Amino acid sequence: MNLYRPAGSTAEGPFDLVVTPESAGWGFSGLRVLSLDGSTQQLSTGDSEALVLPLSGSCTVEVDGETFELTGRTGVFDGITDFAYLPRDAEVTITGTGRFALPSAKTGKRLPARYGPAENVPLELRGAGNCSRQIHNYCLPHTFDADQLLVCEVLTPGGNWSSYPPHKHDEARDGESELEEIYYFEVADGGMGYQRVYGTEQRPIDVLAEVRSGDVVLIPHGWHGPSMAVPGYDLYYLNVMAGPGQERAWLICDDPAHGWVRQTWESQDIDPRLPLGRTQRHYL
Repeated sequence: MNLYRPAGSTAEGPFDLVVTPESAGWGFSGLRVLSLDGSTQQLSTGDSEALVLPLSGSCTVEVDGETFELTGRTGVFDGITDFAYLPRDAEVTITGTGRFALPSAKTGKRLPARYGPAENVPLELRGAGNCSRQIHNYCLPHTFDADQLLVCEVLTPGGNWSSYPPHKHDEARDGESELEEIYYFEVADGGMGYQRVYGTEQRPIDVLAEVRSGDVVLIPHGWHGPSMAVPGYDLYYLNVMAGPGQERAWLICDDPAHGWVRQTWESQDIDPRLPLGRTQRHYL
């Protein structure tokens, strides 16, 4: 399975990136990135629920007789954006200028189309020292209602590590949920970062990828992390998760060899460069 997919390698028509459950070789998680230049794109959600989440620019979304005006943002390092939720079995029209992520998850349940205001998205500062990072919790169980879809984005200042300690979520058991995950990357100023994924003896997997803007890493199972922002270049990634569980939950298990790192944060301050982007109103 090809788990690292460089920018442009999955492009189809107006979509800069297309990852479907079928092309990923799994059951639920998907992602498309749509580029528009003032034009209109029509699409069907089929058997998946999805978001329209501006990476840059703004757009109008028409779905189920509703019209949502997304203010958007200049770019992914410019703070939190508003977004729209798209139900399964919907015909959608998107008109705008910019680049728009469409994270998706297969679902058997149809929920109503809705608007997600930027001011309702919690911003979390996680970790400390050179493990400090910023999370925008768009579509998680405690922030926005969906059936299977989980979406957040992480901003890591240059020189810091995130997705650390390495963790996994590939078993349905107490304290852990089974979720497939997509990492979509952008790097400030044309820079680069690195992503590590590794497995167990029973379920081997081995990825160490240099990532640049537009690249994707697929994580069907295994420990993932760290995500490494090289000095001088801030790192962004969008996380898309979904799985077979009846309960929509994001429960992780740290690699026991490295989980002790969390204890070191108690004696360190959060990186003073955070939060990145526009001044935010609230934190977790």
